Amino acid sequence: MQSFSLAQIAEHLGAQLIGDGAVNITRIASLDKAQSNEVSFLSQKKYRKQLEMTQAAAVILTQEDSEYFTGTKLIVANPYVAYAKLAQFMDTTPVAAHTGIHPSAVIEPSANISPLANIGANVVIEAGAVVGDYVQIGAGSFIGRCATIGTNTKIWANVTIYHDVVIGQNCVFHSGAVIGSDGFGFANERGQWVKIPQVGSVVIGDQVEIGANTAIDRGAIENTEIHSNVIIDNMVHLAHNVIIGEGTAIAACSVIAGSTTIGKYCQIAGLCGINGHIDVCDGVIFTGMTMVTKSVTEPGVYSSGLPHSSNKEWRKQIAQFRHLGDMNQKIKQLEAFKATMQADDK
Repeated sequence: MQSFSLAQIAEHLGAQLIGDGAVNITRIASLDKAQSNEVSFLSQKKYRKQLEMTQAAAVILTQEDSEYFTGTKLIVANPYVAYAKLAQFMDTTPVAAHTGIHPSAVIEPSANISPLANIGANVVIEAGAVVGDYVQIGAGSFIGRCATIGTNTKIWANVTIYHDVVIGQNCVFHSGAVIGSDGFGFANERGQWVKIPQVGSVVIGDQVEIGANTAIDRGAIENTEIHSNVIIDNMVHLAHNVIIGEGTAIAACSVIAGSTTIGKYCQIAGLCGINGHIDVCDGVIFTGMTMVTKSVTEPGVYSSGLPHSSNKEWRKQIAQFRHLGDMNQKIKQLEAFKATMQADDK
């Protein structure tokens, strides 16, 4: 089992260490579950009370919170970011593919595969594809004709990358992701659907992470674009010609319809539905289950999903909602009656 001294950890995090730097740490744990060989962190004040009972060898916290803990501590500006960096430092996740090219991989001769890439079992790579240095492609994945995979990108098992897709450096694609499938493009001729070939592609920047079973459609004419430093959760769907700006995060089960542009550094919570052919400016936050039907031009927090209530209360609310039209009409009638009465008084 690997271990790191607290002195090594402090140096890696650029943290101020108060306590014994020789103590060895084997893993990260939550405050309430940590043991004497583990390090924990405090990133939310509501968990301060757990500092009194934690068995952690050391705790990562802010200068402000350090006064509430008498044990060994690592003081940083942002404990949650420090936790993320330490998790990377101590990461034991295996590689997506074994070293070299597995004998069962099927690779077209015209594909350009870096000798430093790792290709797993039963991978298929078609003609003209380019696979960069230190790329990992997991078992059963498919890389289509003339697709490009940038340096140090990790593709887990059973990922499908269609033809002509361009992927940048240091990206991560989790199992089941499908990149570059056809957008939902059809014309209707007297009740018959006529398919429109999707001749655009998908272009993905650097340091993008795509969750399991997420589908990103290729563009109808121009490209679908995912800019750098975007993170996308599991089971998200992005339709054709969607553009996602740099630094945006999209949580699970959200969907964005075609030809919509999302700005930089937006946050889209789970189960959001965003209409097609609209624009969302930089710095917008949509809370869970928000339905976005028109463009958003001002940064801020937007919501529309209803929080849960008891079934009995919910039934009352729905009954009232269904009568809003009648109530509105009655209010208009009362306002008109009041205006008439006031006119008669004059």
